[in-house]
Amino acid sequence: MRESAPESEAWRTYFGFEEPYGNQADAIERVIETGKSRGFLAMEGPCGTGKTMAALTAGAHLVRDTDLYDRIVVVTPVKQQLQQFVDDLRTLNAGIEEPFDGISLVGKRDLCPYGREGKFPDDASTHDRCEDLREATARLVEDDGRGDGAAVADTAIENEVDEDEQWWDPQLGSKLAAAARPDAASQTTLGEDTLATAGAASPYRPSQPTAPESMAEGDEPLYCPFEADWYARNKGSPVDFSAGPNNVVTIDDYLPAAVERGTCPHRVMSVMLEEADVVVGNYNHLFDPNSRPLLSAILDDQTFVVVDEAHRLEERVRDLLSDRLGKQTITQARNDCDLLVQRAQQTADHKEQVREVLSAREVPLEAVDRARKFYADLERWVDDRVESFLDSEHEGWRADPSMLPEHDREIPLRDPDSVERDELTEWAEQKGYDGGLWRSLGQIGAAVEDAIDQLGLTRQPVCAAVGAICGHWWERDHSTFLREIELEHSPDQRRATDADYEAVYTPGLLFYNCMPALALRDVFDELGGGCVMSATLEPLDVFTKVAGLDGLAEQAVDDEDDDSPTRPVRSVTYDLPFPPENRASYLVDARPFTARNRGNPGDMKPLGENWNPTRDEYAQALRALARSPGNVMIAMPNYREARWAGAYLQDAVEKPVLVDESSSNEETDRTKQSFFAGEGKVLVTSTRGTLTEGVDYDGAKLSTCAVVGVPLVNIGSPRIRAVQRAYGDTFGEDNAFEYALTVPAVRRARQAIGRVIRGADEVGVRAFVGRRYTPDGRHSVYDFLPEGEREEFTRMTPDFLAPQLESFWRNHG
Repeated sequence: MRESAPESEAWRTYFGFEEPYGNQADAIERVIETGKSRGFLAMEGPCGTGKTMAALTAGAHLVRDTDLYDRIVVVTPVKQQLQQFVDDLRTLNAGIEEPFDGISLVGKRDLCPYGREGKFPDDASTHDRCEDLREATARLVEDDGRGDGAAVADTAIENEVDEDEQWWDPQLGSKLAAAARPDAASQTTLGEDTLATAGAASPYRPSQPTAPESMAEGDEPLYCPFEADWYARNKGSPVDFSAGPNNVVTIDDYLPAAVERGTCPHRVMSVMLEEADVVVGNYNHLFDPNSRPLLSAILDDQTFVVVDEAHRLEERVRDLLSDRLGKQTITQARNDCDLLVQRAQQTADHKEQVREVLSAREVPLEAVDRARKFYADLERWVDDRVESFLDSEHEGWRADPSMLPEHDREIPLRDPDSVERDELTEWAEQKGYDGGLWRSLGQIGAAVEDAIDQLGLTRQPVCAAVGAICGHWWERDHSTFLREIELEHSPDQRRATDADYEAVYTPGLLFYNCMPALALRDVFDELGGGCVMSATLEPLDVFTKVAGLDGLAEQAVDDEDDDSPTRPVRSVTYDLPFPPENRASYLVDARPFTARNRGNPGDMKPLGENWNPTRDEYAQALRALARSPGNVMIAMPNYREARWAGAYLQDAVEKPVLVDESSSNEETDRTKQSFFAGEGKVLVTSTRGTLTEGVDYDGAKLSTCAVVGVPLVNIGSPRIRAVQRAYGDTFGEDNAFEYALTVPAVRRARQAIGRVIRGADEVGVRAFVGRRYTPDGRHSVYDFLPEGEREEFTRMTPDFLAPQLESFWRNHG
């Protein structure tokens, strides 16, 4: 046990190392001060700041030494960072007498033993199959002495909460679990003749069991013995935090432990997270409405939140809050309704049976038939709208769909630059499908799914989820959300190509969130306080606005009464702590690398025979940078320009040149591993690709990184135009382009050059290439760099770059 610290530094009791880094103590104290005020701290701290341990230490002090918080919830979109929080929490626990119970969360797909071992049908997702088995198991364990036990069981499943009065019978759960064990007379061997996963053997047979005839009233449905065992334990967990090193458990700990004890690993995780002091998960667990219920019991004003890699917050949350409804899914919803309608049409008894089941949710059969017709008309409308769009853009495509462009397409259903109703909504009203129908589709879908289940029809329905999205489509505003048809490029050789656009594209209705700040504000408002941090958040005054934090503070003022203080939103930026003499930083003053200036790379020969002056300037800069010793990464504005730069550098430098493409994760990983192996190489990629952030280039893995141009997204995209308009409405027209486009692009560029220096002994070169990075350039982004970073960068033209690099490397040879 460490010696007790003075009150002003009580946090040192929990700090996991001997002494903090230079800025780490200040960061801890700022987080604590903000947390005590029920506020939020936006912190930019580059590699070497020690943000992870700082946030955990501050949170530990707030939980253990104040009465403000009961727990810490950490979310990060990067698996590597999730593991870092686990490692640092274990280090923190190693130095204190009473460790914090911690758990790292994963998705249901990773935890289901049957799903992991491929025991489900190919056409069923793990999530859907698990939900079906959970419902079947709940019905089998219901306590018959409760009267209408099935209704209570359904409510418990739907709400995912414990009822005040227990509706299940633990003995029935125990019997179901026992029924799935191998017959003792068969002399089976545990692990050889039982289901095993994650290196652990369960006590159950490998195949999914059916309920014993004595318990199933002749129906014998499939059920989950792992779920049954959870009920047998009265929804308890046989695994505790001692299963993990220093009281911190991950999937490697609770998955095999739960499997060996025959209990559902996902239920074990759910039980433990409610008892944990520290919960570590990904963004979905906090910001995705579909995943958030898992944490609902612990997300309140007693929760201190840590949001890591927060430069990704806008983009990730916007994706989580956007809904896509594929045309094929609409077809499935229509078929769900059709199945029930056809069942009712078979006989009078069947019709009465269907009506009776639907009546439990107060849905008439006629409403199901109307929903069926609506979905059929909606399918045809999507087809007509897509074909009309393609006719106007690509004459002759019907005869040869292979001529269609090989990339995703957008068909906006309203003008992205204004706020108006979309084409689909207007069409629906004209057809008589008014708001009453749209709003009822979720309820109709839920009733249809119940009926399909209760009538024992063999189908995996989707109409409840489809109906819910349709309800959102009608109800939600047209300022925050853009409606469009998205065509995902996904060639399907199995389809006939004669006039069939679906041989090339997969169509879907996209409901795109343009303003995540509103949802973020509401999420943060439910919590007690927190720290939102990244290595690249500047400008922090912009970040706190677009992340909803300023809105939170303003809301507190609006809601304020005499006894409730406002919620402070504070910010701090720390400079790179490593020795500045170990790095060279350049702003290369070359004419802007815009499409107008640089021309089409496809029209130019690789070796510069017909290049324009812009290409010449950048070729000179790239050649000098690529000749730096060790591994060099050149980040171009897009993959097309990366191919041009790669083709040129392959002839211009005497080292291997790798050109990254927009490809699968496996292919990208192979490129990365090839770059790391052996002698120095040049890697040319897109700044917006996956190799420029979230990858650990520690040690000698990267010596030089250059970012060419400002990596803006496609500003002509309808959804980007809609985002810009929404930002203009909220943050002012003068700020719209900067907040929505320029600032995120500069953060991308800073993330890329931040890969170079990852430790105190590392040496490297960082370069922004393009006049827009200079202080007086047209549309300059210089002011979006932190002040300390600006002071480090030296401005020069491409002519002077080579001798400067040679001098730097000569001094650090």
